[in-house]
Amino acid sequence: MCVVATVYFSVSLAPAVAGDFAWPLAPKPHVVTPFDRPEQNWLPGHRGVDLAGEAGRSVLAVADGTVVFAGSVAGKPVVSVDHSGGLRSTYEPVTASVSAGTRVRRGTVLGVLESGHYSCSSTCLHWGIRRGRDYLDPTALVHASPIRLKPLDTPLR
Repeated sequence: MCVVATVYFSVSLAPAVAGDFAWPLAPKPHVVTPFDRPEQNWLPGHRGVDLAGEAGRSVLAVADGTVVFAGSVAGKPVVSVDHSGGLRSTYEPVTASVSAGTRVRRGTVLGVLESGHYSCSSTCLHWGIRRGRDYLDPTALVHASPIRLKPLDTPLR
């Protein structure tokens, strides 16, 4: 008898579960600039991803959490949300419609995307995730990688 099963897993970001997180733009956006973890936190790299979008588009909370910052950093509008498991998501440039202390659910509108992110030729959202001082690839939270178990050529004993 052959058994075939499909199992899904995510990159080890425990206790975060891939199914608990969603993209911050809907529908699923195109990744313009991928994550590029620096070897050390002070070295060059891309500590998030840039997602294609349009100015005025709603930016959504990727998971349940609490807004910990909604304001300006170096002249750019930023929103940051703390999630379970010590994760913090950050969105820039976003003019906030929420304020610090607001509890949000996955899909809650955090604000609107503005143009002017320095690393994109067109409008895009910079989305970052970190745990403590460690930057993580945010797309790992929304991608579920399938593992397919193939039938065995020989019977099990």
